[in-house]
Amino acid sequence: MLWSGTDKPVRRIVGMMSGTSVDGVDAALVEVRGTGDRCQVKLLAFENRPYPETVREEIFTLFQPEQATVDRVGRMNVLLGELYARSARSVVEGAGLRLEDVDLIGSHGQTIWHSPQTVWEEGFPIHYTVQIGEGAVIAARTGVPTVSDFRVADMAVGGQGAPLVPFTEYLLYRREEETILLQNIGGIGNMTVLPAGAGPEEVYAFDTGPGNMIIDAAVSALTGGEQTYDVDGAMAAAGRVNADLLAWLQQEPYYSRPLPKTTGREEFGTQYTARVLERGRELGLSPQDIVATVTDLTAWSIADAYGRYVQPRYQASRLVVGGGGSYNPTLLAFLSRRLGEYGVAVQTQEDLGWSSDAKEAVAFAVLADRCAMGEANSLPGVTGAERAAVMGKISLPPRGSEKGEHR
Repeated sequence: MLWSGTDKPVRRIVGMMSGTSVDGVDAALVEVRGTGDRCQVKLLAFENRPYPETVREEIFTLFQPEQATVDRVGRMNVLLGELYARSARSVVEGAGLRLEDVDLIGSHGQTIWHSPQTVWEEGFPIHYTVQIGEGAVIAARTGVPTVSDFRVADMAVGGQGAPLVPFTEYLLYRREEETILLQNIGGIGNMTVLPAGAGPEEVYAFDTGPGNMIIDAAVSALTGGEQTYDVDGAMAAAGRVNADLLAWLQQEPYYSRPLPKTTGREEFGTQYTARVLERGRELGLSPQDIVATVTDLTAWSIADAYGRYVQPRYQASRLVVGGGGSYNPTLLAFLSRRLGEYGVAVQTQEDLGWSSDAKEAVAFAVLADRCAMGEANSLPGVTGAERAAVMGKISLPPRGSEKGEHR
């Protein structure tokens, strides 16, 4: 038996996540009770540990293929494993527990490249993804079996390797009498559609486009690095949305691309933002107007996605927002106005008694639990895969090691 937790009615699991915004490591300690589609999840503790600034800068360098040499990627893979192990220890100790009390760790890692579009080489369909943060290091440092590198198993059976969180959203949020939309606004925005009374094959999800990515990059550039994001949406609130710039932004082909679809920094990263800022300067806009406009772009892209991909099939009652964007009141106001035209109310994870910050880290704890059980933890209808996969690679601690013996 690879994992002693398979016969436990209640498992304590640490889930960890770092997103496209590269803010740091989110770590959630949860209790998972039961198995299969009837599992219940209780959040025990959550914390975010920001990356050291030098590490964050190096990760951004690795987003550029010409800079991501094998030695730099390999070194950062191990260093992030150390930082993730430290985060796991910290969230467990913050809950008043020890690593000996933890059954499993699930770590998404840090994405440095995601290429879901298939190209044919030597007669094979090739698409790929790269997440770093070595699971073997986490397992060795904590003494806890660790599941990592989730996305590649889905891509191996024809999927896009994203989005993955909808699997846990189906388990935890579905309703019999109500169609609910779950919208994460991290660096990229992604929407999960849970039709009323849906089975797993009816759930679908996709990336709506940029979430905070362009907003953050614009604020950083326009403030000379004094701000890395729009605190409380204040900068956008002080500006006015420019119709010409918004119309130019809306021409991006991604928004009308058919499902399934995902996107990332490769399409909406720093080079894209540089063109946005140049266009804003050509129009004579103030920094506040530029930030207001790209903030409304995120709101528009979500509403447009609902009108394009959801409303023709389902009328949703509400959209529940999680991720960093849920703390931007200006963005939420724009989103409420745009979705109000469709009769869809906007709520946050906190309105449902959950945590916007912890949501994705919790998801990778649940995904790890299913992997360790040898059970499928993907939704082919969401990722475009040929069949469901057991996603994740399991790293076991060295034989004879005790949990938590390494610091």
